[in-house]
Amino acid sequence: MPRQTPPPSEKPPARLSLISRHLAPVYPINTPYTVERLPDTIDTSLLPKTPFRNLSSSSAAPKMSAQPPHPTLLIPGPIEFDDAVLQSMSHFSESHVGPGFVATFGETLSMLRSLFQTTDPSAQPFVLSGSGTLGWDLVAANLIEPADDVLVLGTGYFSDGFADCLRVYGANVTELKAPVGTKPQLPEIEKALAEKRYKAITVTHVDTSTGVLSELKDLSALVHRVAPDTLIIVDGVCSVACEEIAFDAWGLDAVVTASQKAIGCPAGLSISMFSGRAMQAVENRKTPPAAYFASMKNWTPIMKNYEAKKPSYFATPSPQLIHALHTALTQILVNPIADRFAAHKAGSDKIKAAVTAFGLKQVAANPAEQAHGMTAIYLPENVKGADLLPILAKKGVVFAGGIHKEIAAKYIRFGHMGVSLLDPKRPDITHAIKALAEGLAACGYTQGQ
Repeated sequence: MPRQTPPPSEKPPARLSLISRHLAPVYPINTPYTVERLPDTIDTSLLPKTPFRNLSSSSAAPKMSAQPPHPTLLIPGPIEFDDAVLQSMSHFSESHVGPGFVATFGETLSMLRSLFQTTDPSAQPFVLSGSGTLGWDLVAANLIEPADDVLVLGTGYFSDGFADCLRVYGANVTELKAPVGTKPQLPEIEKALAEKRYKAITVTHVDTSTGVLSELKDLSALVHRVAPDTLIIVDGVCSVACEEIAFDAWGLDAVVTASQKAIGCPAGLSISMFSGRAMQAVENRKTPPAAYFASMKNWTPIMKNYEAKKPSYFATPSPQLIHALHTALTQILVNPIADRFAAHKAGSDKIKAAVTAFGLKQVAANPAEQAHGMTAIYLPENVKGADLLPILAKKGVVFAGGIHKEIAAKYIRFGHMGVSLLDPKRPDITHAIKALAEGLAACGYTQGQ
């Protein structure tokens, strides 16, 4: 697509409009609570006025298979997508209750059981049109009733968002927050659970704002021991398909995620798994779910019918996205899922070693609390994201700016999930590390400053 020139009446876009709003160190996010969690001073002049994609042959990343030349998207989602997944999106139009689509959707739901590592027939997968945020609404509208107490483990911007969503539906939320770059520790969680009976506890497995990884296995064991009636809810938007999640073995009650991150399917699908105990909590509600589209009572029979290869209807799904998800899951499950987790960890270790070699620090300082699908990197004191990110973009690499309100201008985020990391034919990661080194040097940074 040729570069588009703004009309004369419009001020030429600033250099940060080169690729996307991810180039801005802080940018507005369209949620009702953004102003409560982002700084008041947001320079929207840095946001793009006209999207375009134009890289010269000298600056573009290596051409990737059948996809048009484009900057390599290495943000914490959406990620780069495999050709076969994108080609699945071009499936001809078909009825959402026709036999072909019903079979595809049914297989997709069954494959999700393998992805989440559950064989419990009482567990229920859901795939709905929407973003990962819709998973919060599913939990808040269906598992929680007004005045229910919920303990939210705070690790950053997205755990704050989950707490906000729960309050909208009337939950009595207690936030147990950790300092930036870390997570609440088991002793303080145990103390909080002992002081009050909670309907649910929520944990953001990887908070995309900080790259902090929360451990689930021991946390779940603690909750089952200290508060066995408390539902264990996991925000896995930035963790499913790159961090281990053993749904049955760890006794989890809900994991909500989205299509566009490590699963490797274009954005537009809210994906979740609920335990039999969670489904029973929905059935035992004293009040109706405080939602219509997000009502699990409306969707449960639809999901069960689709998985049984029976046509069903409540609201129209996206056949093209379901085909893409089917392809992505087929690719993921062709090998043992444990191998995928190990490969993400090994790749992440190499990236983090390179970051350390550059003399840079991570927002998540403790290696045990560092995510394997992304890395949040503190900038040197003399380097600004507003300068560095456009330089990286010119080299064909797109990283994300910071969004945690306490440190937003001080760090950048490097996403390394899915094909960019796992496909040995793709030079994405090697190119990105080289570009980062060159970009820092162009900003005047020398190691050891």
